[in-house]
Amino acid sequence: MDRWVEETLHGGFRVRLKAGKVLFDTQTEHQQLIIFENDDFGRVMMLDGVVQVSTKDEFVYHEMMAHVPLFAHGKAKNVLIIGGGDGGVLREVLRHPEVKRATLCEIDRSVIDLCREHFPEISDGAFDNKRTRVVIADGTKFVAETDERFDAILVDSTDPIGPGAVLFTKEFYADCKRALAPGGVLVTQNGLPFLQPSELRQSVGFFRDLFEDAFAYMATTPSYFGDAMSYGWASDNDDLRQFTVGEIEWRYAAAGAFPTKYWNPRVHVAAFALPNYVLDLVEA
Repeated sequence: MDRWVEETLHGGFRVRLKAGKVLFDTQTEHQQLIIFENDDFGRVMMLDGVVQVSTKDEFVYHEMMAHVPLFAHGKAKNVLIIGGGDGGVLREVLRHPEVKRATLCEIDRSVIDLCREHFPEISDGAFDNKRTRVVIADGTKFVAETDERFDAILVDSTDPIGPGAVLFTKEFYADCKRALAPGGVLVTQNGLPFLQPSELRQSVGFFRDLFEDAFAYMATTPSYFGDAMSYGWASDNDDLRQFTVGEIEWRYAAAGAFPTKYWNPRVHVAAFALPNYVLDLVEA
């Protein structure tokens, strides 16, 4: 008999995925984790009943979380990733030759270990790159205590449930601002605006209290069911999201024009063109 695994994130909306083969299913120190094979999405990982990554569409989220802020910044050398234990954002960050160090701060070591075992193509050697530093710690504590300053902070978190809830607070965002170098940029995972409107509205509201520029951009990842994914955006440099396609094309060429599956300079610029229902949340 086929096993079906249900995503339980939304109160009035459920999606079930067929688990052709379950590779791992356990309660870790911090969260419930299952890895399984699915005909449509490939290998899938869920944490606490929520899809985190699938091998067939992971490139969308990882490329958009990394390349939009880094090409907007243009000269980021020191990058911090909060969460992201699958290594996908880390992989994309390391494609930028100007990045000298990428620090990945993950609260759950087992997520990294299991992803390296079951999803090696996602990190694609990124954990072994000499520019990578892995810190196993609570991301909120790390940004509150670090003396380092980062050109970009990318919060590749779970949804605001379980251990990920503290990564959506004003206190955490204020600590991120303190840990940013002048002109730096903060990008956050902010859920699906259609089904989780309060998540984006609240985060951008906090950003507006803390930063000169607070906004969001969007991209569609098929395995995040129910809407396009929103990414929160915060910086004290309001020029970072004003670049033209031509300017982003120039930066992309200077970085080696490495291959991408979703991101390109036109998508980069267009991602900030929000539909009105999302713009209403951002400007609330």
